Amino acid sequence: MMNCREWLRSGVIALAIAVSQIALAQDDPGRATIGRVSVTVYYATNGDPKVAGPKSSEVGLEDLKRLRGGPEQFRFKHYRMLGQDVQPLLRSYESWAQPLRPSDLVLVRFEARSRPTKLATGLNLELWLDRKKVLKTDARLEGNRPLNVVGPAWRGGWLIITVALAPKGNPGS
Repeated sequence: MMNCREWLRSGVIALAIAVSQIALAQDDPGRATIGRVSVTVYYATNGDPKVAGPKSSEVGLEDLKRLRGGPEQFRFKHYRMLGQDVQPLLRSYESWAQPLRPSDLVLVRFEARSRPTKLATGLNLELWLDRKKVLKTDARLEGNRPLNVVGPAWRGGWLIITVALAPKGNPGS
């Protein structure tokens, strides 16, 4: 037969389990996906583009026009795409993009400052290179106009990190 203390302890444990199951069953509104962010890393050079490595790929015509449309000092003869990552933009939590998986050479942390509209989204944005934070900014991403960050120098050229709003689609893509 259970004494009062054992009965109370088992009741508290049962209550704790019930409360935790209810909490797990409820969705955290802060984890709601309110958009998607795409981070792409390009290699730009006036030299031999083959030094980017065998995993790099050709840059599409639209991306090429956009990359070459920047300031004169950042125009290069050759561009290669090194990697891309698309991550959900959460309502109240930070997200991380790792475009050069499995390497953590380039990481981008972002967090919504405001709810996205069809025209723009405000983000708190950090760029981490080789596990060091090198840029922290409040960015405003507008429609099809990504934010391009040029630097650092790499293999005789430059890395260009592009952050953009991604179109809605499959969450895993």
